[in-house]
Amino acid sequence: MALYDRYLAARLRLSEASLPTHVALVITERDLLEPGAYDTLQSFFGWAFEYGADRVTAAVSVLDPGAIPTLQRAMEDLDAPREMAVRGPDDSEPADAPINVAIGLGGRAEFADAVRDIAERVDAGELDPEEIDESHVEESLVFREAPDLVIKTGAERLSDFMIWQSVYSELYFTDVNWRDFRKRDYLRALRDFQERQRRFGR
Repeated sequence: MALYDRYLAARLRLSEASLPTHVALVITERDLLEPGAYDTLQSFFGWAFEYGADRVTAAVSVLDPGAIPTLQRAMEDLDAPREMAVRGPDDSEPADAPINVAIGLGGRAEFADAVRDIAERVDAGELDPEEIDESHVEESLVFREAPDLVIKTGAERLSDFMIWQSVYSELYFTDVNWRDFRKRDYLRALRDFQERQRRFGR
């Protein structure tokens, strides 16, 4: 580890603030076309677990739907440090692994599917409309866990990702493009997280 990286890591260990236990990453299909992109992603997963996370979610926004199967196969072939669940836009099975990856699955579509599922349960008499609360929405989502920290590289635009889940997340935007993202950039995101006072909408 470089000297500067060790310095940043030492500051994290000495801090009294907690580290995020669920870290989310937002990247694009274009990011994954860059040389070494999957190696960086594999490293990112390792950094997250090394520094306190027990769950990592990565969302890949996709402009060309035809590229989704190729991206899914590449992701499933990744030598990830923990068990990984990969979901695409046609998947409805919940992602419940230490590493969860969305390929082209937008937050708006996921939320619309959740509302449709709840409506079907009401029509079937399984659910009383008066009893519907946040938990019913969450149990109908593919990605049910809310991240503590969401990292977006390259631009200050979150995109269509985890709209419901990230409402109280801390958002970290960096000008560093994914192809240049290094461990020190991840450590800076953690330092920024520790310096914030989370309010959870209050």
